[in-house]
Amino acid sequence: MIRMVNTIEARAFPDNGVLSLIGNTPLLKLERIVSQNRFNLYGKLEMYNPGSSIKDRTALSMIKEAWKRGDINEETTIIESSSGNLAVGLAQLANYLGLRFICVLDPKTNQQTIKVLRAYGAIIDMVNEPDPVTGEYLQARINRVSWLKENTPNSFWCNQYANLDNPLAHRHLMNEIMTVLHGEIDYLFLSVSTCGTFRGCFEYIQQHGLNTKIVAVDAQGSVIFGDKGRAKRLIPGHGAARVPELFQPGMEYQQVHVTDMECVEGCRLLLQRESILAGGSSGAIIMAIKRLEAEISDNSTCVAILADSGERYMDTVYSEEWVQSHLKGVQIHE
Repeated sequence: MIRMVNTIEARAFPDNGVLSLIGNTPLLKLERIVSQNRFNLYGKLEMYNPGSSIKDRTALSMIKEAWKRGDINEETTIIESSSGNLAVGLAQLANYLGLRFICVLDPKTNQQTIKVLRAYGAIIDMVNEPDPVTGEYLQARINRVSWLKENTPNSFWCNQYANLDNPLAHRHLMNEIMTVLHGEIDYLFLSVSTCGTFRGCFEYIQQHGLNTKIVAVDAQGSVIFGDKGRAKRLIPGHGAARVPELFQPGMEYQQVHVTDMECVEGCRLLLQRESILAGGSSGAIIMAIKRLEAEISDNSTCVAILADSGERYMDTVYSEEWVQSHLKGVQIHE
């Protein structure tokens, strides 16, 4: 009896082409953020991934591990809910691998991201109304994903909020940082959303017995750390309207909640001082560092994970008109 071998099982996952550019991003010493440079601050520049964000790592890890398990074959349709960067990362991978990709979006997704997704050949499935129970677009998107999964033969839902292959990607990120610095990191500043980066870095720190303190930077109005005062957030990239399955209590040394206005201020400060054009969550991290600056000991080593490029934020964070109409102005502090 001849056994038919699935072609995708018989072939190793490709690590060439654009996929080979994911990861190993620069770690740059930031010389102009900290007053008098009392401590060492490094920025992990994730906008140097080919899809311009840290989510390229997440997308690659989830698809690669599913491929290795045989959960994906050449006829599989990839399905995911994303408002931005993960969608781009998955669209890039699906295009390279020749897979069909349905991306569930909501009206808050910016037009530039939608154009990028369509350029990669992604199928856009737009959710136009928030969930009637929670009032949130996130839940409405997840409801739509569930329906698509049930009604699309041979489909795979990445489920970034619960998929353990998400944090796996960020253990590799933490290893990159440690390899470059050759020593102890005192503070790691990162933004939280799906909690993939958060959990992956924590697991690496725990596994290697490090004393690194994680400062988790969240959006004001997010519910990740148990805040019941859910509020509208205008800048994507950090925060969540529900607690992700990947979240575990106690991973952080400290939480810092940052407003949309502070995100804008931090992004402008990073651009002004370091000439780095970064996305909204990077601005939140810069403001968290400034807020805790006096508490950090001299000669400490701190790393800030700067998750994405600012190019997709030109109509929001870097637009004077948008800031004036939505946030009533921002004063950049020298």
